[in-house]
Amino acid sequence: MPDAQPAPPEAPGTGDDGEAALVEALRAGDAAAFETMVRLYAGRMLAVARRLVGNEEEAHDVVQDALLSAFRAIRKFEGHSRVSTWLHRITVNTALMKLRTRRRKPEESIEPLLPSFQEDGHHAIRFSEWDGADQVLERDEVRKTVRQAIEELPDAYRTVLLLRDIEELSTEETAQALDITPNTVKTRLHRARQALRTVLDERLGRTRA
Repeated sequence: MPDAQPAPPEAPGTGDDGEAALVEALRAGDAAAFETMVRLYAGRMLAVARRLVGNEEEAHDVVQDALLSAFRAIRKFEGHSRVSTWLHRITVNTALMKLRTRRRKPEESIEPLLPSFQEDGHHAIRFSEWDGADQVLERDEVRKTVRQAIEELPDAYRTVLLLRDIEELSTEETAQALDITPNTVKTRLHRARQALRTVLDERLGRTRA
């Protein structure tokens, strides 16, 4: 039996030892460490920001603000989570703050997007079974369609669905981030999933009853 090949070396700043060294360098104010953090994590942060704010220019602003916030708060980082997880939370919070600064517009109704029912109480459209947007997004051929459909949801519902199904925040974390109750999160998520499924069934040509 041939000898096992050694594992490839981890990139600087990754792995437990690499992350610890990166954090220590950041705490020391090392400019090169900040550049390393940007190189390693900015791409993923930008993807999160794009999903939440839906605007390329604002997404870049979110990442810049999030990186600056992270650099300023690095001394408070206790290492209980990975750096990527910590930066993800900062990016989500920064994106939500960006959304709150937008000019307020009348709350859109989600009712037109919800499934309709026949007189006997059955759905007017026969749906395929799925629990959340994350499962559908795993299928490359419909990913673009799903993203477009998510963008059609009213902001209050779209944000909850993104935080719960895509960014994988818990109900409690989502409630805290949006300053709403956990029950409101559950209600909005349920209705957002129903609405998204309605839009997708129409766009992807699901079988109608």
